[in-house]
Amino acid sequence: MSPKNRFDCIVIGGGAAGLMAACTAAKNGKSVLLFERNDRLGRKLAITGKGRCNVTNQCSDEEFFENIPVGGKFLYSAYSSFNCYDCMDFFESLGVPLKTERGNRVFPVSDKAGDIVSALENACKKSGVAVIHKRVSEVLAEDGVIVGVRCGDTIYNALSVLIATGGKSYPVTGSDGDGYKFAKALGHTVTALKPSLVPLVSEEDYCSEMTGLSLKNVAVSVKDTKKDKVIFKEQGEMLFTHFGVSGPLILSASSHIRDMERGRYKILIDMKPALDENALAKRIQRDFSENPNRIFANSLSKLLPSKMIPVMVELSGIAPEKQVNSVTKTERTGLLKLLKSFPVTVRDFRPLSEAIITSGGVKLSEVNPKTMESKLVQGLYFAGEVLDIDAYTGGFNLQIAFSTAVAAAENM
Repeated sequence: MSPKNRFDCIVIGGGAAGLMAACTAAKNGKSVLLFERNDRLGRKLAITGKGRCNVTNQCSDEEFFENIPVGGKFLYSAYSSFNCYDCMDFFESLGVPLKTERGNRVFPVSDKAGDIVSALENACKKSGVAVIHKRVSEVLAEDGVIVGVRCGDTIYNALSVLIATGGKSYPVTGSDGDGYKFAKALGHTVTALKPSLVPLVSEEDYCSEMTGLSLKNVAVSVKDTKKDKVIFKEQGEMLFTHFGVSGPLILSASSHIRDMERGRYKILIDMKPALDENALAKRIQRDFSENPNRIFANSLSKLLPSKMIPVMVELSGIAPEKQVNSVTKTERTGLLKLLKSFPVTVRDFRPLSEAIITSGGVKLSEVNPKTMESKLVQGLYFAGEVLDIDAYTGGFNLQIAFSTAVAAAENM
């Protein structure tokens, strides 16, 4: 074996976790080889946060773990060693100024995800990380000990191999599940894979009638009808699509839906969250009294976007041609209820390929939480989305990637 094919550490995957691990291990004096199957590094990272990159969340430890529904306990050690403030210091030390926005979400001041990718890429170059833009075909182990990887016809030897290949979401960026295959081949358990932070398919056809309609400053609640419990409530922006609903609020809501069953979850949209029911009732009465002879179908333009009016008229049960001075109090109350809790029944998640992250992954009980090393194979490490950890939206998933990557890099 040629010395040029021998390394202390091999990292598979040039995304958030892989780049962070590679530059950290190299700064610690290790010889590092990074494999990235795409022609450029950080492809998924470059499109996160609508291209702005929500790097982390500037919150307390307690708040951080409240936002990790799966795998929070496993993360205690890694996060305490590299928390959100360490993450912010790291990127600012690389020359990327950061800012904190609503919900404690941290972004580059430039609003360019590319600045985060470039900073990590430059850190890898400066610390001497070797990069090969090819796909690893196999992770090699002998007698329960890592010996390297196979890439095409070539074997590269290493004392440690880190699998940081991401999940199965956004396969166009390269995360098509290779890491799970490697883990399984080496004896690891991979838990059921499901989409998270994903658009939702509706039962009702009327969502498709409003395709392209974006709602701003609405409040969305999600109710688990099986448990008769509201599992999510937040104000912001959402979008109607040909299949159902999407947009920031819906993606956030989807990560709270843990056990998808057709019809079990109901989305309720408050079109006027700034007005309580009394204030909205007065508003409706005022609008009606201004043009008492106007027909109902033409009376809602001040309350609703035009694309939503035909749907709202149909759901209200009020005859479209009825003059508003003839609309009864009961009918007005029904309209009020619709405006405060417009219903959308969830049929299913959209496919995993459309999800921002993958829920599920390498079973955590088979990984050392302090070092990210496999308990089954010496010298095998995991970091990022390939692990069975996922979080709500807001920078938490990237922080998980960075924390687990640093833990792995410090121990490889």
